[in-house]
Amino acid sequence: MRVSQSKYTLSAVESRTDEFLRQVMAKAGFELKFKICEGETRHPDFENPDVVVKFSGPDVELLLSNKAELLLALELLTMEMLKMAPEDHSRLCFDADDYRMLRIEELRLSALAAAERVKRSGIPFRFNPMNSRERRILHLALRGETAVRSESAGLGPQRQVAIYPANMPSSAFPASEPARAPMGRGRRR
Repeated sequence: MRVSQSKYTLSAVESRTDEFLRQVMAKAGFELKFKICEGETRHPDFENPDVVVKFSGPDVELLLSNKAELLLALELLTMEMLKMAPEDHSRLCFDADDYRMLRIEELRLSALAAAERVKRSGIPFRFNPMNSRERRILHLALRGETAVRSESAGLGPQRQVAIYPANMPSSAFPASEPARAPMGRGRRR
């Protein structure tokens, strides 16, 4: 059963979202302002929210650190407070300093680069785990590609996107294999 779009209009969620976020900001001691407004469609193929909450202020960097972990946590808590079903989570979007627009572009370019790598090498590629909204962006970025295909694999917070040559079975890259972090300079163990 599909929930009516009108359930998550600005007028339907603005006052409860405003009250909730004001309480969170006060208790956490954040120096942040926010504006709740109608959704924007900068990337309508990837994200088309009904309501956007935009943050500004001295503590924006806290929201955006560690891949916007705090921003996304506030967004999820607000969705829980609003009792939004998981399939409706794309209707509400939190943003600061155009992070969302930049992240969509980063994911889109990463998907295309990974697809080119798979086309050249014939070897599947797997992204690190990410949330459903970001996995969806990767899948949508590759929807026009005929030489490769993408699939989500794994469970819960370990769910990730794998890209395969179009004719290769998924079993060529087992979902049970743990994700490997890229090798880099750093501390040796």
